[in-house]
Amino acid sequence: MAVTAGAVYVASKRRKAVQNKVVVIAGGSRGLGLALAQRFARGGASLVLAARDPEELLRARQLLLDRAAVRYAEDVLLVPCDLSDEAEAADLIRRATTHFGRVDVLINNAGIIQVGPVEEQPLAAFDEAMRVNFFSALNTVHAVLPQMLVRRSGTIVNIASIGGKLAIPHMLPYTASKFALTGFSEGLHVELKSKGIHVTTVCPGLLRTGSHVKAEFRGQPEKEYQWFAMAAMLPGLSASTKRAANRIFNAVAARKAELFITPQAWLAARIHGLAPETTQAVAGILNAWFLPEAPAATKHAPVVQGSELPQPEFKPIAAWNEHLQRENNQTAEQ
Repeated sequence: MAVTAGAVYVASKRRKAVQNKVVVIAGGSRGLGLALAQRFARGGASLVLAARDPEELLRARQLLLDRAAVRYAEDVLLVPCDLSDEAEAADLIRRATTHFGRVDVLINNAGIIQVGPVEEQPLAAFDEAMRVNFFSALNTVHAVLPQMLVRRSGTIVNIASIGGKLAIPHMLPYTASKFALTGFSEGLHVELKSKGIHVTTVCPGLLRTGSHVKAEFRGQPEKEYQWFAMAAMLPGLSASTKRAANRIFNAVAARKAELFITPQAWLAARIHGLAPETTQAVAGILNAWFLPEAPAATKHAPVVQGSELPQPEFKPIAAWNEHLQRENNQTAEQ
């Protein structure tokens, strides 16, 4: 009985910490961003969702209505924008503030994933990863900081990655950008804590977001897609977006500085911190033995999106793949 009462008290306290807050979610139209929107809406927050695709945003709002996370379409402000553009990031914060009066919580979740061996990754791939995964967050933080500093309150959540703690082979543009975001986020926490602003750095492991169909593949795209999609779909290797959103919601309420979603990510980061040469050696073995080689004759071949590649044919896996895409708004067919 005491345990049940304690759990109810903790849940109530967490809800109060977020209730009536204005939450801006960058990359809020699908995947983890959509799951976060659903969780914070159910916690009593007002939502502002930002993403580049206006149709995706409309579908996301309809899913929130269908799932009874929000009661009315007007409860969710949609802002189509490219946050790698400083002016558009500033406009997002301006519109959110004009509509709701302030921004209490900023969640930087916008991101892209490019998969393939480094010799197949052109400089443009690194530039795009940095613009979307790092500079989008930098731009929104820069835009929201003045009002938070005046109020001496606010929360910034940066969705980094375990790939921002240790290098993931065949994902170097993503890894480089997430290392930058992790360092920026940790530095923000150090500088802003005494000014009333809390910063949480989230380093998930693999999540079942369904985003493998949106990822970009180079080198031997079909083979790269096979290993990446399988790892991103399998329970045990990956966590659900619902679990991740719950953990992030609780971390915001508890004002945690750092959060790992999966135990594998937590353990990998700890081992890497203690024995970086060992983790690099293990990653090197995985790269040499299990990941596809770069084709000799097609350097910098055109990029292929996961949705354009052959999908699983084995019925249970195919059905699971389709379920993840529908649940996380990764396809136009809902």
